[in-house]
This record gives sequence, C-alpha cells and structure tokens, in this order.
Amino acid sequence: MQIRRVRRTAIFTVVIAACLLSCSAGVDDTSGDVGTGDTFRSSSGSAPADAAVQENAAVNATPPASPAPERVRDAFAGLQATLHDTCTPGSEGCAYFLGRVHDEVMGLDAAMKADPKGPGHFPEPIAWIAGLRTTLDGDTSTESLETHRTELIGVRDRINVWMQDHPDDYH
Repeated sequence: MQIRRVRRTAIFTVVIAACLLSCSAGVDDTSGDVGTGDTFRSSSGSAPADAAVQENAAVNATPPASPAPERVRDAFAGLQATLHDTCTPGSEGCAYFLGRVHDEVMGLDAAMKADPKGPGHFPEPIAWIAGLRTTLDGDTSTESLETHRTELIGVRDRINVWMQDHPDDYH
C-alpha cells in the first residue's frame, strides 16, 4: 500500500516536472520591450547563449499552419443551428445573428470546395454562395448584412433545403 502511494507520488511529480519543463522550454519572447527591438533577456539580464535554446526559439517562431476547412457535415450542422432564428434589422442581436449566418455560409462554402468529392458535387449551393458574395461585394459590415438580410437568409434556407434533399452528399 505504501509502495503504491510512493509510486503514484513519484509518477505525479515526474509528470508535473515534465509539464513545467516543457512550458518553460517553449518560451519564445524575442520581442522584448514593445517597439525597442530588444531580444529576450533572462532574469539575470544576459542574452541566452545556449544554442539549443536559440534553436528551440527559431523552431517555435514558425507560425502554425492554418486549420483545414471543416467537413461538410460539420459545417452544415453549424448552418442548421441558425435555422429557427431571425431578426429585424436594427434590433438587438441582429448584427450577431447575421454575422453568424454569414460566417456559417462561408464556412460551408469552404468545406464544400475542400471536400474530397470536389466542388462539382455541390454546384447549386456553391453558385448561390457565389451570388451572395457578389451581392455583398466584400462588405460584411452590420449595415451591409442588414441591407442584404433577405438574400443572406434566403441563401441559408435554399442551402438547407438542397442539403436535406441530398443527404448522401454530406455524410
């Protein structure tokens, strides 16, 4: 019984130490003071001289890759979550709602275009979204989304009907 407790404590200690070590090893603050261009300095005030630390900083400085688009079924589920909602332009929450519908529609567009079946598998929804994109002309401000509320919600609803009629296309 005592041996198990000692082992659990030892394992716990090792895991915590490893976590702390990995957290501190990944520090990459090469910015120093804002706007000064200073490099990272340790608490002693000296620049890190260890080549391994510098190499680790260079590796960690690489920005992460962009996430892949969602799968069509997941993106469609997000769009469906907006189906029973609507708003009156100018009302409280309308900006959020229309922004969310826009984001869900555009996310579904990206998912359809990235789908292994190819964008040709979703011709109508992609065409409707392209039409909406043309209508908005890059302006996704609240005012623009409220002005084009009917078109935005119409595209959402047409996509929903199309997808419901093509269940094998997104499973």
